[in-house]
Amino acid sequence: MEVKLEKKDVADWVYRGEGAANLVLAYTGSSPLFIGKVMRVPKIERNGTLHFVEDRAVLTEKERLLWREFEELISSSTKEVTGLLYVKHVMCPLLGADHVDPGMHVEVSREFLERIEQKVISQRPAWRVDAAKIDTDRHSVLLMSDHSVFSRGALKVGSCLSVEIKPKCGFIPLSRLIAERNALKKSTTRFKMHQVLKLRQHETSEVSQYDPLDIFSGSKERIQKAISDLYATPQNNFRVFLNGSLIFGGLGGGTNKTSIVIGQGFEDALKGIYPGR
Repeated sequence: MEVKLEKKDVADWVYRGEGAANLVLAYTGSSPLFIGKVMRVPKIERNGTLHFVEDRAVLTEKERLLWREFEELISSSTKEVTGLLYVKHVMCPLLGADHVDPGMHVEVSREFLERIEQKVISQRPAWRVDAAKIDTDRHSVLLMSDHSVFSRGALKVGSCLSVEIKPKCGFIPLSRLIAERNALKKSTTRFKMHQVLKLRQHETSEVSQYDPLDIFSGSKERIQKAISDLYATPQNNFRVFLNGSLIFGGLGGGTNKTSIVIGQGFEDALKGIYPGR
């Protein structure tokens, strides 16, 4: 894509959410190049530690051996590029190109990233702001399809209700290499242990009752329980969008337990597209 995003383009991008390593922006402008797209912008920790290291090999010797048939992948010089090529060469053939979007890189100016940082800081969760900021030294960002809206070419199509679920790791490790002091790992999912840590670090105000083992169980009752638990405490793991706008869940994590008021607001939003509810 022969285009570079500059300071003047900042107004067309809005905060959609973030994880530990990337901040996500959605496009609201009128350019056919970007309609129906979101942008992933890498972050760096406040102490300056990069999440993506530029100046060393990003694949181990075993990884290069495993994917040796993909020359483009094993010779890539950054984790950012490696991730894109891994999706393109490994995940797309496995899952089908119709179900996987590797994305593409688009150039950005430093001024663009600096203005984005200023624009979204008030919308980000405070603990996310304290932990990391946008990496303004980036020369490019990853552009991907926005799955919260339907689009055909440059046109948005009809009403779109999109549900996002982050199921998390759904198995218990049984390795003999797990030390006795860490035996809890053999009976409790990483998600549930991480919930306790997040509560202690004030990254959330509620411990979610959701357990990834339920949603991967194959049991109708346990799957229904998993969805109910995600609804009760959505955090950053369960979100619902209507025509690209968030109507349920949190932007960057740490959302409180779903109250009666929040639940009623969600129901009211759904009535707009399902009048019979």
